[in-house]
Order: sequence, then C-alpha cells, then structure tokens
Amino acid sequence: MASEDLARALAAVLGGRGLHVQNCDSGPAGEPPAPVRLRKNVCYVVLAVFLNEQDEVLLIQEAKRECRGSWYLPAGRMEPGETIVEALQREVKEEAGLHCEPVTLLLVEERGPSWIRFVFLARPTGGILKTSKEADAESLQAGWYPRISLPTPLRAHDILHLVELAAQYRQQARHPLILPQELPCSLVCQRLVTTFTNVQTVWVLVGTVGMPHLPITACGFTPMEQRGGIKVAVLRLLQECLTLHNLAVETKGLLGLQHLGKEQTDGICLNVLVTVAFRNPGVQDEPPKVLGENYFWWKVMEGDLQTQLLERLQPSSVVPLNR
Repeated sequence: MASEDLARALAAVLGGRGLHVQNCDSGPAGEPPAPVRLRKNVCYVVLAVFLNEQDEVLLIQEAKRECRGSWYLPAGRMEPGETIVEALQREVKEEAGLHCEPVTLLLVEERGPSWIRFVFLARPTGGILKTSKEADAESLQAGWYPRISLPTPLRAHDILHLVELAAQYRQQARHPLILPQELPCSLVCQRLVTTFTNVQTVWVLVGTVGMPHLPITACGFTPMEQRGGIKVAVLRLLQECLTLHNLAVETKGLLGLQHLGKEQTDGICLNVLVTVAFRNPGVQDEPPKVLGENYFWWKVMEGDLQTQLLERLQPSSVVPLNR
C-alpha cells in the first residue's frame, strides 16, 4: 500500500498538482523556523512577459523617482492576502491597464528564501492599454515594442534574458504548463524529488517518519542560508542521510509551486527535482547508501511514472530555478 501511495504522490508532483505540506523532514539548526509573513521576513515579486503575434513585447514606463522614464516588464511586489496569480493580475492592471491570465511559470529567481521572484508567460484577456494621459504613481504608460528593438533606457537589462526565455518557450515548450497550486504553507520549503538513475532504472529518495513520503526541507533565514540561497536547504537534508563528498548533487529545477496567501499562510512550497550521482561512477549501479533509518531509496517500478521521471530529467524539461 505504501508503494501505491508514493506512486500517487509522485504522479501528483510530476503533474504539477502538488500536495499538502504536513511536516518538514529537515530544518535549520537552532530554533524551529518561524512562519513567514509578507513585508516582514519575506518578499515575493511577480513579473509578466507578454508576446503578441507580431513578436512584440509589452513594456511599461516607470513612474518611480529612482527610475522614472525607464522601461521594464510589468512587475511588482505581492501584497498580504493575495495568491500569486491575483498579484500578477493586479500588477498588470495597475501598470499596463490590461486584464490578463498566466499561461505558465517560466522561471523562479531567488536571493535566498527572503526574496523570490516568479516570472510568468502571460496573455491579455481584456482592458485598455494605459496611455500617457493616464500616468499615475504606478506607471507613466504602457506599449508594445518589437522584441528585437526595445525602447531605451531599460530600468535593468535582466529582462532581456526573460524575454528570450519566453520567446523560446513559445517556439518550443520544453516543460509542461505549470501554474501555482493554491495549497497553504506556513514556511518557505522545498519538497524534493531526489533521483538516482542507472540506464533505465530510477530510484527516488523517500522519508520514513510517519507515512512514507517525498521529503520536505524548510529554508532558514540565517545569514549563511541567505548567502547560499535555497539550495542550502537541499544540501542540508541530503547531508543528513547521504555521504556527499563522493556524490554530485544537482538541482534540475521546479516541477511545481504551491502557495495560498490567505489566512496568513504566506509560505511557499517549491517542488524540486534533484539528481544524485557518483562523482566516479565506476561499476556503481545502485544508489548511495542511506545513513540512519529516516530515509530509503524507492525503486520506481511503474512504467508510466518511470517514463515521466526520465522525461523530466532531460535538459530544460523543468522550470529553471536561478540565483
């Protein structure tokens, strides 16, 4: 029965549907992590990339004093009580005058668990493009511009990569459409799908405390974890059950994203695909030995699940997670 439950859980995560967060298997040393609160100990930013049939990009002209007159993609900070999609739609309406809906998550960027930006490919669904006559504190105006000839000055050149990422996705979608799942969470945490592969065999690391489950690691807000980024929490959990000095660990990217934002549940859970491999493979065809009794390697036998996992392990088949 446990294997069937694990198979259902893995299928849900691979399908971007997510799962409720019950407990964390690993947390920062010292005090248990405090619940996160927007505008207090975390900042989430939403950003939208729009591309029309003429290969034009929607840009807004900034009204803020420090960057007034420069151009940028519609973006802004989430407010308490919002879902990620609600925040995206509010920012686009305020800055560009358009109603919209997200198509897919394109990228997640982080500067440690206290600052995370969610980048979406989006499409307009209505509204009227904001003109200079409607300039306000949110923006001076909005407009569509050729992707290869954007207006200057840009507020920052980081959007050039985001525009190209969106164009590449529209040309050839490598990962499935992924949208945030509205599931509550009180912490910034990561659910790990940690894999070891050998030819066409895949193992997944499973936590044993309580019912067998995909392990969850809580991100801490210590200076070290801030500097190292959210990958520190991944390595911390793996160090608790594996001898890492002879292993190569790689975070491939996101399989999904969970957040609710209601009733003071400002936390997020990132469902992350991680690979573990021997630095010097030799004749090693079994996963590395697990230390202790809190984890084990589960051999994925169900053919459909195994195929899905192998597909998601291919380059660009998950949402990038950048620092």
